[in-house]
Amino acid sequence: MAEKTFHCSVVTPERAILETDGVTFVALPAHDGEQGILRGRAPLLCQVGIGVLRVETAEKRHLFYVDRGFAQMVDDRLTVLTEAARSPTELELEHVEAELQAAKELPIQGGESLWVDDRMLAIQRATTKLRVANEKED
Repeated sequence: MAEKTFHCSVVTPERAILETDGVTFVALPAHDGEQGILRGRAPLLCQVGIGVLRVETAEKRHLFYVDRGFAQMVDDRLTVLTEAARSPTELELEHVEAELQAAKELPIQGGESLWVDDRMLAIQRATTKLRVANEKED
C-alpha cells in the first residue's frame, strides 16, 4: 500500500497542524474550485481558498477548515500553507453559529464582485466552519 501513498503537511503561521505519511487522497479548496490530489500527481502550485480540507489515510480521515494560502505538490509531498486551519474538535458549534449570525447582520457593501464584500466572506467562513464543526472524524 505504501507505493500508493504520499506525504502531507498542513502548516499555519502559528503551528504545524498535520504532518503525516501514508496519505491516499487529499481534497483541497483551491481558490477556483476543489482540487483532488493523489500520489504521482504532476507538480502543482495553487492558491488555497476558504473551504474544507480533507486528508485521507488508510486508517483515518482528517477534516479541517482552512482559510486561504497556498498548496504545493512536488515529488509526492503535499504542503499546504494556510492562514488558518481548525479541526472539528477545535470549533465550538455555538460559537460558530453566533459567528454566522453576526456575519449575516453585516451591511451589504456591493462592489465589483461578491467576493470583495466583507459580509459575503464572513458568511462563507462561518458556513464552512459550521460544516466542519458538524463533522466527526473517522
